Amino acid sequence: MFPTVPRIVMKFGGTSVADIDRIRAVAEKVRKQVASGCEVAVVVSAMSGVTNRLVGYCQSLSALHDAREYDAVVATGEQVTSGLLAIALQAIGVDARSWQGWQIALNTDDAHGKARIASINGAALIERMQAGQVPIIAGFQGVTPDGRITTLGRGGSDTSAVALAAALKADRCDIYTDVDGIYTTDPRIVARARKLDKITYEEMLELASVGAKVLQTRSVELAMKERVRVQVLSSFVDGPAPTEGSLPGSLVVDEDEIVEKELVAGIAYSRDEAKISVRRVPDRPGIAAAIFGPLTAANVNVDMIVQSTGADGLTNMTFTTSKSDLARAIQSLEQARDIIQYGELVTDDDVVKISVVGVGMRSHAGVANTMFRTLSDRNINIQVISTSEIKVSVLIAAEYAELAVRALHTAYGLDAA
Repeated sequence: MFPTVPRIVMKFGGTSVADIDRIRAVAEKVRKQVASGCEVAVVVSAMSGVTNRLVGYCQSLSALHDAREYDAVVATGEQVTSGLLAIALQAIGVDARSWQGWQIALNTDDAHGKARIASINGAALIERMQAGQVPIIAGFQGVTPDGRITTLGRGGSDTSAVALAAALKADRCDIYTDVDGIYTTDPRIVARARKLDKITYEEMLELASVGAKVLQTRSVELAMKERVRVQVLSSFVDGPAPTEGSLPGSLVVDEDEIVEKELVAGIAYSRDEAKISVRRVPDRPGIAAAIFGPLTAANVNVDMIVQSTGADGLTNMTFTTSKSDLARAIQSLEQARDIIQYGELVTDDDVVKISVVGVGMRSHAGVANTMFRTLSDRNINIQVISTSEIKVSVLIAAEYAELAVRALHTAYGLDAA
Protein backbone atom coordinates (compact mmCIF):
# COMPACT_ATOMS: atom_id res chain seq x y z
CA MET A 1 0.00 0.00 0.00
CA PHE A 2 1.40 3.41 -0.99
CA PRO A 3 1.93 5.98 1.79
CA THR A 4 -0.53 8.85 1.96
CA VAL A 5 0.86 12.20 0.85
CA PRO A 6 0.52 14.77 3.67
CA ARG A 7 -1.95 17.52 2.82
CA ILE A 8 -1.45 20.94 4.41
CA VAL A 9 -3.50 24.14 4.25
CA MET A 10 -1.34 27.23 4.79
CA LYS A 11 -3.06 30.51 5.67
CA PHE A 12 -1.30 33.88 5.59
CA GLY A 13 -2.74 36.97 7.27
CA GLY A 14 -2.57 40.59 6.21
CA THR A 15 0.78 41.42 7.82
CA SER A 16 2.32 38.34 6.17
CA VAL A 17 1.40 39.66 2.70
CA ALA A 18 1.66 43.37 3.46
CA ASP A 19 3.88 44.22 0.48
CA ILE A 20 5.62 42.66 -2.52
CA ASP A 21 8.71 41.62 -0.55
CA ARG A 22 6.58 39.81 2.02
CA ILE A 23 4.57 38.12 -0.70
CA ARG A 24 7.86 36.84 -2.14
CA ALA A 25 8.81 35.54 1.33
CA VAL A 26 5.45 33.77 1.61
CA ALA A 27 6.00 32.21 -1.81
CA GLU A 28 9.32 30.81 -0.57
CA LYS A 29 7.63 29.27 2.51
CA VAL A 30 5.05 27.65 0.24
CA ARG A 31 7.81 26.36 -2.06
CA LYS A 32 9.60 24.74 0.90
CA GLN A 33 6.37 23.07 2.05
CA VAL A 34 5.76 21.70 -1.45
CA ALA A 35 9.40 20.53 -1.69
CA SER A 36 8.96 18.61 1.59
CA GLY A 37 6.58 16.29 -0.26
CA CYS A 38 3.22 17.74 0.79
CA GLU A 39 0.14 18.62 -1.20
CA VAL A 40 -0.46 22.27 -0.37
CA ALA A 41 -3.37 24.71 -0.58
CA VAL A 42 -2.94 28.33 0.47
CA VAL A 43 -5.50 30.81 1.84
CA VAL A 44 -4.64 34.52 1.89
CA SER A 45 -6.00 37.66 3.51
CA ALA A 46 -5.92 41.12 1.99
CA MET A 47 -2.67 43.07 2.28
CA SER A 48 -2.36 44.77 5.68
CA GLY A 49 -4.50 47.91 5.87
CA VAL A 50 -6.39 47.31 2.63
CA THR A 51 -9.61 45.99 4.19
CA ASN A 52 -9.73 48.89 6.67
CA ARG A 53 -9.36 51.33 3.79
CA LEU A 54 -12.15 49.65 1.81
CA VAL A 55 -14.42 49.60 4.87
CA GLY A 56 -13.66 53.29 5.38
CA TYR A 57 -14.76 54.07 1.83
CA CYS A 58 -18.12 52.40 2.48
CA GLN A 59 -18.67 54.08 5.85
CA SER A 60 -17.75 57.51 4.50
CA LEU A 61 -20.54 57.23 1.95
CA SER A 62 -23.17 55.85 4.35
CA ALA A 63 -23.05 54.62 7.95
CA LEU A 64 -26.00 52.33 7.13
CA HIS A 65 -24.75 51.18 3.72
CA ASP A 66 -26.19 48.33 1.65
CA ALA A 67 -24.45 45.26 3.11
CA ARG A 68 -24.46 43.49 -0.29
CA GLU A 69 -22.52 46.29 -1.94
CA TYR A 70 -20.23 46.50 1.10
CA ASP A 71 -19.28 42.85 0.51
CA ALA A 72 -18.67 43.50 -3.18
CA VAL A 73 -16.18 46.22 -2.22
CA VAL A 74 -14.29 44.69 0.71
CA ALA A 75 -13.89 41.23 -0.89
CA THR A 76 -11.59 42.71 -3.53
CA GLY A 77 -8.62 42.90 -1.17
CA GLU A 78 -8.21 39.12 -1.04
CA GLN A 79 -8.67 38.84 -4.80
CA VAL A 80 -5.61 41.04 -5.34
CA THR A 81 -3.45 39.09 -2.88
CA SER A 82 -4.35 35.67 -4.27
CA GLY A 83 -3.41 36.75 -7.78
CA LEU A 84 -0.13 38.32 -6.66
CA LEU A 85 0.93 35.24 -4.69
CA ALA A 86 0.12 32.98 -7.65
CA ILE A 87 2.37 35.16 -9.82
CA ALA A 88 5.14 35.06 -7.19
CA LEU A 89 4.99 31.25 -7.00
CA GLN A 90 5.01 30.86 -10.76
CA ALA A 91 8.10 33.10 -10.88
CA ILE A 92 10.05 30.63 -8.69
CA GLY A 93 8.90 27.54 -10.56
CA VAL A 94 5.89 26.46 -8.51
CA ASP A 95 2.72 25.63 -10.44
CA ALA A 96 -0.01 27.78 -8.84
CA ARG A 97 -3.39 29.28 -9.63
CA SER A 98 -5.63 31.75 -7.81
CA TRP A 99 -9.23 30.93 -6.82
CA GLN A 100 -12.01 33.23 -5.63
CA GLY A 101 -14.68 32.11 -3.19
CA TRP A 102 -17.34 31.87 -5.88
CA GLN A 103 -15.11 29.73 -8.12
CA ILE A 104 -14.63 26.91 -5.60
CA ALA A 105 -17.59 27.35 -4.69
CA LEU A 106 -17.54 28.32 -1.04
CA ASN A 107 -21.28 28.57 -0.44
CA THR A 108 -22.66 30.77 2.36
CA ASP A 109 -25.94 32.11 3.67
CA ASP A 110 -27.00 35.67 2.77
CA ALA A 111 -26.00 37.40 6.03
CA HIS A 112 -23.80 39.91 4.22
CA GLY A 113 -20.81 41.18 6.19
CA LYS A 114 -20.87 38.20 8.55
CA ALA A 115 -21.94 35.27 6.36
CA ARG A 116 -21.71 31.66 7.56
CA ILE A 117 -20.36 28.86 5.41
CA ALA A 118 -22.98 26.36 4.25
CA SER A 119 -20.86 24.04 2.12
CA ILE A 120 -17.63 23.78 0.13
CA ASN A 121 -17.04 21.76 -3.00
CA GLY A 122 -13.38 20.83 -2.70
CA ALA A 123 -13.28 18.31 -5.57
CA ALA A 124 -11.66 20.65 -8.10
CA LEU A 125 -9.03 21.77 -5.60
CA ILE A 126 -8.15 18.20 -4.63
CA GLU A 127 -7.79 17.27 -8.29
CA ARG A 128 -5.40 20.19 -8.89
CA MET A 129 -3.39 19.42 -5.73
CA GLN A 130 -2.98 15.78 -6.67
CA ALA A 131 -1.69 16.95 -10.06
CA GLY A 132 0.96 19.05 -8.30
CA GLN A 133 -0.65 22.48 -8.53
CA VAL A 134 -0.96 24.82 -5.52
CA PRO A 135 -4.40 26.50 -5.26
CA ILE A 136 -4.20 30.05 -3.86
CA ILE A 137 -7.61 30.80 -2.39
CA ALA A 138 -8.95 34.26 -1.55
CA GLY A 139 -9.99 33.99 2.09
CA PHE A 140 -12.83 35.87 3.76
CA GLN A 141 -15.22 35.54 0.83
CA GLY A 142 -17.96 33.25 -0.43
CA VAL A 143 -21.11 33.29 -2.53
CA THR A 144 -24.85 33.21 -1.78
CA PRO A 145 -27.30 30.80 -3.44
CA ASP A 146 -28.32 33.62 -5.79
CA GLY A 147 -24.73 34.42 -6.79
CA ARG A 148 -23.95 37.49 -4.67
CA ILE A 149 -20.47 37.85 -3.15
CA THR A 150 -20.40 37.57 0.65
CA THR A 151 -17.75 38.14 3.31
CA LEU A 152 -17.35 36.15 6.52
CA GLY A 153 -16.67 38.98 8.97
CA ARG A 154 -13.38 40.43 10.17
CA GLY A 155 -10.75 37.72 10.44
CA GLY A 156 -12.86 35.51 8.19
CA SER A 157 -9.83 34.23 6.29
CA ASP A 158 -9.09 32.01 9.32
CA THR A 159 -12.55 30.51 8.96
CA SER A 160 -12.03 30.03 5.22
CA ALA A 161 -8.76 28.19 5.91
CA VAL A 162 -10.17 25.84 8.56
CA ALA A 163 -13.28 25.12 6.47
CA LEU A 164 -11.12 24.32 3.46
CA ALA A 165 -8.84 22.11 5.60
CA ALA A 166 -11.93 20.15 6.65
CA ALA A 167 -13.28 19.93 3.08
CA LEU A 168 -9.89 18.87 1.72
CA LYS A 169 -9.33 16.38 4.58
CA ALA A 170 -6.03 18.10 5.35
CA ASP A 171 -3.66 16.73 7.96
CA ARG A 172 -3.15 20.19 9.45
CA CYS A 173 -4.08 23.83 8.98
CA ASP A 174 -1.13 26.18 9.56
CA ILE A 175 -2.13 29.76 10.37
CA TYR A 176 0.82 32.07 9.67
CA THR A 177 0.61 35.44 11.40
CA ASP A 178 2.80 38.14 12.98
CA VAL A 179 3.29 36.22 16.25
CA ASP A 180 5.09 32.91 16.75
CA GLY A 181 2.28 31.19 18.63
CA ILE A 182 -0.50 31.56 21.18
CA TYR A 183 0.45 33.40 24.37
CA THR A 184 -1.07 33.57 27.83
CA THR A 185 -1.97 37.17 27.00
CA ASP A 186 -0.95 39.92 24.60
CA PRO A 187 2.89 40.13 24.89
CA ARG A 188 2.72 43.78 23.82
CA ILE A 189 1.03 44.50 27.15
CA VAL A 190 2.67 41.87 29.36
CA ALA A 191 6.35 41.35 28.54
CA ARG A 192 6.42 38.15 30.64
CA ALA A 193 3.59 36.44 28.75
CA ARG A 194 4.36 32.78 27.94
CA LYS A 195 3.96 30.96 24.62
CA LEU A 196 1.78 27.85 24.88
CA ASP A 197 2.89 24.68 23.08
CA LYS A 198 -0.70 23.41 23.10
CA ILE A 199 -4.11 24.77 23.98
CA THR A 200 -7.51 23.08 23.86
CA TYR A 201 -10.18 23.93 21.31
CA GLU A 202 -12.48 25.07 24.13
CA GLU A 203 -9.92 27.42 25.67
CA MET A 204 -8.98 28.88 22.31
CA LEU A 205 -12.65 29.32 21.45
CA GLU A 206 -13.31 31.24 24.64
CA LEU A 207 -10.17 33.37 24.22
CA ALA A 208 -11.07 34.15 20.60
CA SER A 209 -14.65 35.02 21.52
CA VAL A 210 -13.58 37.50 24.20
CA GLY A 211 -10.95 39.42 22.28
CA ALA A 212 -7.80 37.37 21.61
CA LYS A 213 -6.99 38.25 18.00
CA VAL A 214 -4.80 35.26 17.14
CA LEU A 215 -7.70 33.28 15.63
CA GLN A 216 -11.23 34.22 14.65
CA THR A 217 -13.97 32.72 16.85
CA ARG A 218 -15.79 30.88 14.07
CA SER A 219 -12.56 29.35 12.79
CA VAL A 220 -12.02 27.75 16.21
CA GLU A 221 -15.65 26.59 16.39
CA LEU A 222 -15.22 24.92 13.03
CA ALA A 223 -11.86 23.39 13.95
CA MET A 224 -13.40 21.90 17.11
CA LYS A 225 -16.42 20.56 15.24
CA GLU A 226 -14.39 19.04 12.39
CA ARG A 227 -11.37 18.10 14.55
CA VAL A 228 -9.00 20.08 12.33
CA ARG A 229 -5.54 20.32 13.87
CA VAL A 230 -4.57 24.00 13.79
CA GLN A 231 -1.07 25.40 14.26
CA VAL A 232 -0.39 29.10 14.83
CA LEU A 233 3.11 30.21 13.82
CA SER A 234 5.05 33.21 12.55
CA SER A 235 5.53 34.26 8.94
CA PHE A 236 8.67 36.12 9.91
CA VAL A 237 10.79 33.25 11.23
CA ASP A 238 12.94 31.54 8.62
CA GLY A 239 13.50 27.80 8.72
CA PRO A 240 12.52 24.49 7.17
CA ALA A 241 8.91 23.61 6.41
CA PRO A 242 7.07 22.46 9.57
CA THR A 243 6.62 18.70 9.90
CA GLU A 244 4.49 16.77 12.38
CA GLY A 245 7.61 15.85 14.33
CA SER A 246 8.87 19.44 14.47
CA LEU A 247 6.20 22.11 14.86
CA PRO A 248 7.52 25.56 15.80
CA GLY A 249 4.22 27.23 16.78
CA SER A 250 1.29 26.53 19.10
CA LEU A 251 -1.16 23.70 18.42
CA VAL A 252 -4.91 23.89 19.04
CA VAL A 253 -5.96 20.35 19.94
CA ASP A 254 -8.39 18.09 21.78
CA GLU A 255 -8.32 18.34 25.57
CA ASP A 256 -7.17 14.73 25.90
CA GLU A 257 -3.88 15.63 24.16
CA ILE A 258 -2.91 17.88 27.08
CA VAL A 259 -1.80 15.87 30.09
CA GLU A 260 -1.24 18.63 32.67
CA LYS A 261 -3.98 21.25 32.43
CA GLU A 262 -3.38 24.75 33.76
CA LEU A 263 -5.94 26.39 36.04
CA VAL A 264 -5.96 29.42 33.71
CA ALA A 265 -4.73 29.26 30.11
CA GLY A 266 -4.83 32.97 29.39
CA ILE A 267 -6.15 36.49 29.85
CA ALA A 268 -7.91 38.18 26.93
CA TYR A 269 -9.27 41.66 26.40
CA SER A 270 -11.52 43.32 23.83
CA ARG A 271 -11.68 47.04 23.09
CA ASP A 272 -14.37 46.47 20.45
CA GLU A 273 -17.14 46.79 23.02
CA ALA A 274 -20.09 49.13 23.41
CA LYS A 275 -22.51 49.13 26.33
CA ILE A 276 -26.20 49.87 25.79
CA SER A 277 -28.62 50.49 28.66
CA VAL A 278 -32.36 50.43 27.99
CA ARG A 279 -33.78 52.22 31.00
CA ARG A 280 -37.20 52.41 32.61
CA VAL A 281 -38.64 49.46 30.72
CA PRO A 282 -42.00 47.94 31.77
CA ASP A 283 -41.18 44.87 33.91
CA ARG A 284 -43.50 42.40 32.20
CA PRO A 285 -43.24 38.94 30.58
CA GLY A 286 -41.82 39.13 27.06
CA ILE A 287 -39.90 42.37 27.53
CA ALA A 288 -36.54 40.69 26.84
CA ALA A 289 -37.90 39.28 23.56
CA ALA A 290 -39.24 42.74 22.65
CA ILE A 291 -35.76 44.24 23.11
CA PHE A 292 -33.58 41.53 21.60
CA GLY A 293 -35.92 40.45 18.79
CA PRO A 294 -35.31 43.58 16.68
CA LEU A 295 -31.57 43.28 17.32
CA THR A 296 -31.57 39.70 16.06
CA ALA A 297 -33.53 40.75 12.97
CA ALA A 298 -30.84 43.39 12.29
CA ASN A 299 -28.02 40.80 12.68
CA VAL A 300 -26.70 42.58 15.80
CA ASN A 301 -24.81 40.22 18.10
CA VAL A 302 -25.35 40.76 21.82
CA ASP A 303 -22.92 39.54 24.46
CA MET A 304 -23.06 40.38 28.18
CA ILE A 305 -26.60 40.95 29.51
CA VAL A 306 -27.71 42.26 32.91
CA GLN A 307 -31.26 43.07 34.03
CA SER A 308 -31.59 45.14 37.18
CA THR A 309 -34.69 45.31 39.32
CA GLY A 310 -36.32 48.71 39.19
CA ALA A 311 -39.22 50.37 40.97
CA ASP A 312 -42.81 51.20 40.11
CA GLY A 313 -43.05 48.24 37.72
CA LEU A 314 -40.05 49.37 35.68
CA THR A 315 -36.67 47.74 35.11
CA ASN A 316 -33.36 48.41 33.32
CA MET A 317 -31.69 46.15 30.73
CA THR A 318 -27.96 46.53 30.01
CA PHE A 319 -26.02 44.59 27.38
CA THR A 320 -22.94 44.83 25.19
CA THR A 321 -22.40 44.62 21.46
CA SER A 322 -19.50 45.39 19.12
CA LYS A 323 -18.74 49.01 18.31
CA SER A 324 -19.35 48.27 14.64
CA ASP A 325 -22.91 47.16 15.47
CA LEU A 326 -23.69 50.10 17.75
CA ALA A 327 -25.33 52.36 15.15
CA ARG A 328 -27.47 49.51 13.84
CA ALA A 329 -28.46 48.50 17.39
CA ILE A 330 -29.53 52.05 18.27
CA GLN A 331 -31.55 52.33 15.06
CA SER A 332 -33.31 49.00 15.73
CA LEU A 333 -34.20 49.93 19.31
CA GLU A 334 -35.44 53.40 18.35
CA GLN A 335 -37.67 51.90 15.65
CA ALA A 336 -39.12 49.51 18.26
CA ARG A 337 -39.56 52.16 20.97
CA ASP A 338 -43.37 52.14 20.81
CA ILE A 339 -43.37 48.38 21.35
CA ILE A 340 -40.70 48.28 24.08
CA GLN A 341 -41.93 51.49 25.75
CA TYR A 342 -38.58 52.34 27.29
CA GLY A 343 -37.86 55.68 28.90
CA GLU A 344 -34.26 56.25 27.89
CA LEU A 345 -31.49 54.72 25.77
CA VAL A 346 -27.93 55.26 27.09
CA THR A 347 -24.77 54.10 25.31
CA ASP A 348 -21.08 53.97 26.26
CA ASP A 349 -18.31 52.82 23.91
CA ASP A 350 -15.44 53.75 26.26
CA VAL A 351 -15.34 50.30 27.86
CA VAL A 352 -13.24 47.14 27.60
CA LYS A 353 -14.01 43.49 28.34
CA ILE A 354 -11.42 41.48 30.31
CA SER A 355 -11.69 37.68 30.43
CA VAL A 356 -9.94 34.88 32.31
CA VAL A 357 -10.08 31.48 30.55
CA GLY A 358 -9.03 27.95 31.48
CA VAL A 359 -10.40 24.38 31.46
CA GLY A 360 -8.89 23.96 34.93
CA MET A 361 -11.72 26.13 36.29
CA ARG A 362 -14.01 23.10 36.11
CA SER A 363 -12.24 21.46 39.03
CA HIS A 364 -11.00 24.48 41.02
CA ALA A 365 -13.00 26.98 43.08
CA GLY A 366 -12.11 30.62 43.66
CA VAL A 367 -11.11 31.69 40.16
CA ALA A 368 -13.77 34.43 39.97
CA ASN A 369 -12.98 35.63 43.50
CA THR A 370 -9.30 36.04 42.59
CA MET A 371 -10.33 38.18 39.63
CA PHE A 372 -12.70 40.37 41.66
CA ARG A 373 -10.21 40.81 44.52
CA THR A 374 -7.35 41.68 42.15
CA LEU A 375 -9.39 44.37 40.40
CA SER A 376 -10.70 45.71 43.70
CA ASP A 377 -7.16 46.04 45.06
CA ARG A 378 -6.42 48.37 42.14
CA ASN A 379 -9.65 50.38 42.54
CA ILE A 380 -11.05 49.15 39.21
CA ASN A 381 -14.84 49.17 39.16
CA ILE A 382 -16.69 46.27 37.52
CA GLN A 383 -19.70 47.33 35.44
CA VAL A 384 -20.96 43.97 34.11
CA ILE A 385 -20.04 40.32 34.85
CA SER A 386 -20.64 37.18 32.79
CA THR A 387 -19.42 33.60 33.28
CA SER A 388 -19.27 30.21 31.60
CA GLU A 389 -17.88 26.87 32.68
CA ILE A 390 -14.31 27.86 31.76
CA LYS A 391 -14.48 31.68 31.59
CA VAL A 392 -15.12 34.75 33.74
CA SER A 393 -15.54 38.11 31.95
CA VAL A 394 -15.96 41.63 33.32
CA LEU A 395 -16.65 44.99 31.68
CA ILE A 396 -14.57 47.91 32.97
CA ALA A 397 -13.67 51.43 31.91
CA ALA A 398 -11.29 51.37 28.93
CA GLU A 399 -8.63 53.44 30.72
CA TYR A 400 -7.89 50.51 33.07
CA ALA A 401 -7.43 47.83 30.38
CA GLU A 402 -3.66 47.39 30.52
CA LEU A 403 -3.48 47.68 34.31
CA ALA A 404 -6.15 44.99 34.67
CA VAL A 405 -4.49 42.58 32.22
CA ARG A 406 -1.08 42.89 33.88
CA ALA A 407 -2.47 42.50 37.39
CA LEU A 408 -4.55 39.43 36.52
CA HIS A 409 -1.71 37.79 34.58
CA THR A 410 0.43 37.98 37.71
CA ALA A 411 -2.40 37.01 40.07
CA TYR A 412 -2.98 33.72 38.25
CA GLY A 413 0.73 32.85 38.12
CA LEU A 414 1.03 33.15 34.33
CA ASP A 415 4.17 35.32 34.26
CA ALA A 416 7.20 33.66 32.67
CA ALA A 417 10.07 32.92 35.05
